[in-house]
Amino acid sequence: MNFTITPHTSPVSAQDRRKILENPGFGRIFTDHMVTLRWTAERGWHDGQVKARAPFALDPACAVLHYAQEIFEGMKAYRTDSGKVVLFRPDMNAARFTRSAERLAMPPLPEPLFIEAVKELVKIDHEWVPEGSGSLYLRPFMFASEAFLGVRPSLEYIFCVIASPVGPYFKGGDQLLKLWVSEQYTRAAPGGTGAAKCGGNYAASLVAQAEAAKHGCDQVVFLDAAEHRWVEELGGMNLFFVMQDGSLITPPLTGTILPGITRASIIDIARDLGMTVKEAPYAIDQWRSDAESGRLTEAFACGTAAVVAGIGEIVSTSGSFRFGNGVTGPVSQKLKEQLIGIQRGTIEDTHGWVQAV
Repeated sequence: MNFTITPHTSPVSAQDRRKILENPGFGRIFTDHMVTLRWTAERGWHDGQVKARAPFALDPACAVLHYAQEIFEGMKAYRTDSGKVVLFRPDMNAARFTRSAERLAMPPLPEPLFIEAVKELVKIDHEWVPEGSGSLYLRPFMFASEAFLGVRPSLEYIFCVIASPVGPYFKGGDQLLKLWVSEQYTRAAPGGTGAAKCGGNYAASLVAQAEAAKHGCDQVVFLDAAEHRWVEELGGMNLFFVMQDGSLITPPLTGTILPGITRASIIDIARDLGMTVKEAPYAIDQWRSDAESGRLTEAFACGTAAVVAGIGEIVSTSGSFRFGNGVTGPVSQKLKEQLIGIQRGTIEDTHGWVQAV
């Protein structure tokens, strides 16, 4: 598709941008532009535009406001040591976006067009990609835009990509996470939307996250909906357990867990390093007993935003337990370094995951 490019007439000055990039925080500062596409039942995907970032004008009857037909992705652009700007596995984001759209009865965006739209935004806002450890967080999303009050799939949609320069996701940096086990709330159930990246999943998790915060925890651990026994994932990250024999365990993708791109990459990296990785159910009681016996040596969460974050303490109504020695474990750290090295070009990309913009 040919995108109509209309550069911002009053972009942020180079001086102000440099100051912002010194400490951008996470998700509060946005670049000058956005990319939009529209879909209607009559015309399909059309009207591709690269333009100044601006609010949408929405009718009060806009379908997304009433029936939550909305999906999104999270991905990053990185500046390598050589100065190139690259994306990490955008094909996987495009494929997951398609699966999410199909689950929410939305029109799939052709995957090459998804990647093209993302690259168009990175190209025009490439000066917003930080150097050093920062990155440009990219948020492609799509929502139902038809003005209609009726329970059926919308006949109109808007796809958009915005970008935000970011630093570390957690304020504590490499400090180990303290997690709250949710025993009252579940994130997803079989047959639901757990494997789709839709806003409703995150909205439903916020009450449990607020509960975690009240107990002084960074994140919430969700258990399965049927037995409230099996560990699934955090509010926005997948989980890995490092055992004494050096093997890794991660909960399997059964339809209730988001198939994370960082998760898939870590599995491949670990196997490249000669580690055994098991995708198998892991019970919360087993987590406690393995931590107390020493069979579990490390645990970490992973995702695009946080990359890899070590875990140090689990809190629940039945008591808390700790493991590790208070710092990110050597296996977690090694996997994190390998992943970041591939993303930033300091370690050879033998899988062809990195794409130059």
